[in-house]
Amino acid sequence: MTTFAHRNLPRLLLQAREAVMGHFRPNLREHGLTDQQWRVLRVLGERGATDAGTIAAQAYLLGPSLTGVLARMERDGLIKRRRDAQDARRTQVAATAKGKRLVQKLAESIEAHYASMENALGKTQLAQLYALLDAVIAMDAGQAAGEKGAA
Repeated sequence: MTTFAHRNLPRLLLQAREAVMGHFRPNLREHGLTDQQWRVLRVLGERGATDAGTIAAQAYLLGPSLTGVLARMERDGLIKRRRDAQDARRTQVAATAKGKRLVQKLAESIEAHYASMENALGKTQLAQLYALLDAVIAMDAGQAAGEKGAA
């Protein structure tokens, strides 16, 4: 048996993600959305129309998965896609009026869950959690930049 000096951080982060998403999923399912579809709509709600590559990066979806998600969302009337006028290899994606209404409607209940989390943890601890997560993400970005420079 192997003994580790540190707790399993990736597993803890996954458990924390599931604990948080457990509060959001019922609302998403009530509106017929998957987690991935919500991540796409949230990106579009925050950024407005944007290219598929940016959505993939911001929603943490791999290209092939994003293609299927966008196809289902377009079929359901939540988004519209069009080829980029300057670069035909790129696809621009925008939320439809129906998609925008859904983002607005879900934003209210999601913000209520965040307020509940803030009440449970306290404003200071929630801010610390955000700061720690930002620091961990920045470590990865710094390492990736170092790898690019080494190439």
